[in-house]
Amino acid sequence: MTRIKVLVVDDSAVVRQVVASQLAHDPGIEVLAAVADPILAMARMKVQWPDVIVLDIEMPRMDGITFLKKIMAEHPTPVVICSTLAEAGAQTSMAALAAGAVAIITKPKIGLKQFLEDASEDLVTAVKTAAKVNVRVLHATIKNTADVIMPAAEKHSAMIQTTERVVALGTSTGGTQALELVLTGLPRVTPGIVIVQHMPEKFTAAFAERLNNLCQIEVREAKNNDRVVNNRALIAPGGKHMLLRRNGAQYFVDVIDGPLVNRHRPSVDVLFRSVAKCAGANALGVIMTGMGDDGAAGLLEMRTAGARTLAQDEESCVVFGMPKEAIKRGGVERTVPLSAIGREIMLQL
Repeated sequence: MTRIKVLVVDDSAVVRQVVASQLAHDPGIEVLAAVADPILAMARMKVQWPDVIVLDIEMPRMDGITFLKKIMAEHPTPVVICSTLAEAGAQTSMAALAAGAVAIITKPKIGLKQFLEDASEDLVTAVKTAAKVNVRVLHATIKNTADVIMPAAEKHSAMIQTTERVVALGTSTGGTQALELVLTGLPRVTPGIVIVQHMPEKFTAAFAERLNNLCQIEVREAKNNDRVVNNRALIAPGGKHMLLRRNGAQYFVDVIDGPLVNRHRPSVDVLFRSVAKCAGANALGVIMTGMGDDGAAGLLEMRTAGARTLAQDEESCVVFGMPKEAIKRGGVERTVPLSAIGREIMLQL
């Protein structure tokens, strides 16, 4: 009989020892390893991928929910949550189930060692049940958020203002024409601009080159570590995510691989979240014509971080989906027609 290979991830040495011991007593289970956090888990999983992961939620370096979402995005695997935070009906439990956990065991805050020993049968049953789950079917109903790329900014982590300003634009259906109108209308001196346009791989380079030939500013497909400077617009390459990064008073972009977010790569939410974290009130966020809701959550994060936020109005949109959802969620400060977006960008100087 093939044994179920299990990885235990918990920052408590007691939990790791007891859980691993209880599981190993069952002849149908093999404990591959018991590690202290998701970073160590990812290193161990490169050696051998488990059939089931037993996962805590509250851990250093990366929390369990973020790790769960990452696993479900990259290599869907049955996960059993075992945590003091996962009380029945609690928000954390709902978040874990929504992210793809197949079972939840709630640890008590006191008497932990005795509880785990007493509950060993429940734990073994949960692991064996999880191993039979068709987790790929379960995952097919889950839509990734920007959490799979980077965690949200901590509350009250206000970014100190600098003289460097950043404009972040996000768009999809109808966006190629809209971006052309906006960017060709800009003068030679503008704030630094970062753009996500939903577009397939290998199309963005030609799109950026075309705009560069039409515009007074420089427009190019972004490369990793490109600096965001005045008079330059960087367009995220198709098939890659683009994130803003701050180094001192200067901004750069990271161009990275990663799972689809809101069914897109690049994702507007990923860009907007990074701008919220790295630029805060130094930024302007603009969500433009497009289908779906990519960017709505990220624009709200930008607004919460102190950035100015705009949405293209319904009348000038080819598809009002993305702006409409951003307005609905409270991330939009004002709606403006497409013809006014260039003027709003220049106010950032």
